[in-house]
Amino acid sequence: MTDFDPCPPHARPADPTGRIPPGQRVTSKFPVLTAGTPQITPQADWTLTIDGLVDMPFTLDWDGFHALPQQEFIVDIHCVTRWSKLDTQWHGVSLDTLFEQAGVQAKAAYLIAHADGEYSANLKLQDMMGDGAFVATHFGGKPLTEEHGGPARLVVPGLYFWKSAKWLRRLTLSEWDHKGFWERLGYHNYGDPWKEQRYRGIDDNAASTTRSEGLAKRIREERLRKD
Repeated sequence: MTDFDPCPPHARPADPTGRIPPGQRVTSKFPVLTAGTPQITPQADWTLTIDGLVDMPFTLDWDGFHALPQQEFIVDIHCVTRWSKLDTQWHGVSLDTLFEQAGVQAKAAYLIAHADGEYSANLKLQDMMGDGAFVATHFGGKPLTEEHGGPARLVVPGLYFWKSAKWLRRLTLSEWDHKGFWERLGYHNYGDPWKEQRYRGIDDNAASTTRSEGLAKRIREERLRKD
């Protein structure tokens, strides 16, 4: 994790660039925070399935995924544990490309990202459009390592990073919003870093900081392995 920060969030100066959400601090590191230790599918056996409310559900293997149009993405990312990393460089496939191939049905409003380790994250479909999210296989010009979600992970830069599911295996479009792993444990259902939507029901104002950090500590102690 990042080094201890003696300056509490409310005492940090405002960001003059407008790129750092409230309560965050920039790090040059890439901290690893993982829920459990899942059995990760090796690249040779990896597949990605797009299903649910689509006209043509499909499954891609590694070669099939890389036959799709590839893009480079440079984005800022923000973790609920209060670190931000700017100008991160990724290589992968936009969800727009996957959706175009699948044919999104009119009733589809939500996306459930499923990953190895029985992990899931729920997202609003409209946030994923227009290059709002992508499936990444490379970070910083190198193949994505297992600790950071390799062989492939979801990246949703507009939301807190727990929404960017590591070890991604399936994207299911749905009419309904089904809470994911962390959402069921008390994390905010949406996770907008600019509104500090960290934990459900207790992050609506500045006075909630102590309570929300207490919840985060309890969850981390019970569920997380820190590398």
